[in-house]
Amino acid sequence: MNNKFFEFWGVYYPIALAFLSFVYSVSLWFTGNKLEGIFVGIWVPSILSASVAIRQRRKDHLESKKKN
Repeated sequence: MNNKFFEFWGVYYPIALAFLSFVYSVSLWFTGNKLEGIFVGIWVPSILSASVAIRQRRKDHLESKKKN
C-alpha cells in the first residue's frame, strides 16, 4: 500500500500543491488581504508550468540514457 501511495504522489504532487496554493489564495482574498491573495494566486500556474518543464527534462534525460 505504501508503494501505491508514493507512485500516486510522484505523479500528482504538482496538482496537490497547486490546489493548496489556490485554496490559500482564496482564503487570503476573502479575509481582506487582496494583494497577497493575488500574489499567491500567481503561484498556481507557476507550480504547474514548472512541474511540466521538470517532467519533460526528466523524460528527455531518461530517453537519452536508454539510447547510450
